[in-house]
Amino acid sequence: MPRGEALPRLKKGERIPGSGRKPGTPNKITQDVREMIIGALRAVGGEQYLAEQARKNPQAFMALIGKVIPKEVDATIRGPEGMNLFPSRIEIVDGRKSDD
Repeated sequence: MPRGEALPRLKKGERIPGSGRKPGTPNKITQDVREMIIGALRAVGGEQYLAEQARKNPQAFMALIGKVIPKEVDATIRGPEGMNLFPSRIEIVDGRKSDD
């Protein structure tokens, strides 16, 4: 496109071909930080350190678990004739009571 020429108006969800990251490409900074966290965890003892933290700081450890485990699980378990034996969707919700 020649210099000074206006960019075409795009509709929501459209993009100029070749511009920006392709959908699904991970954010480089996020990936770098994730690798640093994993490296630091290995440096302090890995699983053994996490087990120690679970005992010493259960509330913080459970918050970490909540970030790692998916909030929804989709599964279908079928019987011998193909009949669905269990619900196909299980949603984990916050079971704490509110202060109403």
